[in-house]
Amino acid sequence: MDLVAKGDDFEKKAEKKLNGWGIFGSKYEDAADLFDKAANSFKLAKSWEKAGSTYVKLGQCHLKSDSKHEAASAYVDAAHCYKKTSTTEAISCLAQAVDMLCDIGRFSMAARYFKIFKNLELPLTMQEIAELYESDANIEKSMEYYDKAADFFQNEDVTTSANQCKQKVAEFSARLEQYQTSIDIYEDIARQSLKNNLLKYGVKGHLLNAGLCHLCKGDVVAITNALERYQEMDPTFSGTREYKLLADIAAAIDEEDVAKFTDAVKDFDSMTPLDSWKTTLLLRVKEKLKAKELEEDDLT
Repeated sequence: MDLVAKGDDFEKKAEKKLNGWGIFGSKYEDAADLFDKAANSFKLAKSWEKAGSTYVKLGQCHLKSDSKHEAASAYVDAAHCYKKTSTTEAISCLAQAVDMLCDIGRFSMAARYFKIFKNLELPLTMQEIAELYESDANIEKSMEYYDKAADFFQNEDVTTSANQCKQKVAEFSARLEQYQTSIDIYEDIARQSLKNNLLKYGVKGHLLNAGLCHLCKGDVVAITNALERYQEMDPTFSGTREYKLLADIAAAIDEEDVAKFTDAVKDFDSMTPLDSWKTTLLLRVKEKLKAKELEEDDLT
């Protein structure tokens, strides 16, 4: 009997165990043993798709027996197999494994141990899963895994990596117009960075990003209050070009002056080129400002 046929035979026996009568707990344990043998046979035959799906069935048996740790291990084995045939399935299995470990409080294990491999056999961590979802333009899933990665890095006291992941969450939140989420993240990173001499230089950038999100919300009073808070947080901020840009745009919004807004942005961009994210947010602010100006023209 070849290995695939052997695997099929074990799998059929496992399915029969699940569908037959038996003591509730033991039938899942017996089926799990058979699914494990089936998956190993498929793996030896390099039948990766069958091996992956059988490891998933094994994991489901462990879940029925309330053995989340063993279930997570089975889903990781499934991910190892699926990475040969389907990145999406591999990520899905790894994601479920990590969720199970988080449920039972095994955060460090989730961060360090659970990984699958890409074509060059490089480790695929939570951050890299987030990057894969980002490359597939699945922004919400990408945010979810950048957030998980940030938590893992935070638990390991790797502050710089944690902040990089948090900034990704903030960036995507703003794209989805979830501005308050972005503001909270950027302000929190700025506060943390002020306590670290190596990170202090980046504070003005974080406050600029938070301020741009405030501008997108269009509340002039909130923007003014935010700028006052930022000066209290970092007394050097009021002397920066980032502060001047935010203050000038706030004034342009208050005066409903599109030309003033344009001049402020051009002046900043001539010295510090704006990236695509900032440009997108500023265009949103400009569109709102134009709309207000048109309303005023209509009224007159």
